[in-house]
Amino acid sequence: MTDMTMPQMTDRAALARNRSRAEGDALFLHAHAAAEIKERLTEVNRTFQSIAIVTGFPDFWASEFPEATIVPDTDALDLHAGAHDLVLHMMCLHWASDPVGQLVQCRRALQPDGLFMGCFLGGQTLHELRAVMAEAEARVTGGLSPRIAPMGEIRDLGGLLQRAGYALPVADGTMLQASYATPFDLMRDLRRMGEANALSDRIRHLTRRAVMAEAATIYADSFGDADGRVNATFELISLTGWAPSDNQPQPLRPGSATTRLAAVLGTVETTLDPSKD
Repeated sequence: MTDMTMPQMTDRAALARNRSRAEGDALFLHAHAAAEIKERLTEVNRTFQSIAIVTGFPDFWASEFPEATIVPDTDALDLHAGAHDLVLHMMCLHWASDPVGQLVQCRRALQPDGLFMGCFLGGQTLHELRAVMAEAEARVTGGLSPRIAPMGEIRDLGGLLQRAGYALPVADGTMLQASYATPFDLMRDLRRMGEANALSDRIRHLTRRAVMAEAATIYADSFGDADGRVNATFELISLTGWAPSDNQPQPLRPGSATTRLAAVLGTVETTLDPSKD
């Protein structure tokens, strides 16, 4: 279970408030994630009978998977042990204070050989805005404030699945580019997505106008295009893992191979002389 005594990265009340203000026509990242998940499920030779979806956007995901049980995105998930053959964790793991705890809870909810799939924002998301706001605030105020949630890098995420006890873990990512007329349009879109700043350590007052003006100038200079628009990156990370089961493929014991690699490749095997460098 999630350790409730650990430091909380996310202000859950602020996050819920932000999500309640999300607008359906701004959820293009969710639409992309849903299409990706559905395509991947068609490649799995399995009919799933009991699906649970962990998400902070219940209306959208209930419309995409009407047969699924929607589970609110909370620190302690309302999941029962061994109750599901498919658990989807959709577009909320990047706000988890304890992502491994979330993955463990999902694994415990799976039946043996049940499938977990997750999709959420990765570490390259909004790298432009992150850099611009840091530079602008440093120039104007001489300091920095927490503004964008720290997000996992894909090279580390497969390890999280292993730590959570999944078999056959896979992590991969997709980069999406969006274009906006101004940086302020990007910020408005983030609010409409329900992805505004909900960090526990965020500043609780409006950002100084001078900081925002400086950020807009830096953004246009650094990430603007020939048409005068600005670009923003969103990285969608997908995680896949299976609840352990005795009937799953198992790696061979080291040294148990009966065929030499050289024979498979059709090459001549050369023995190294340890006396030579």
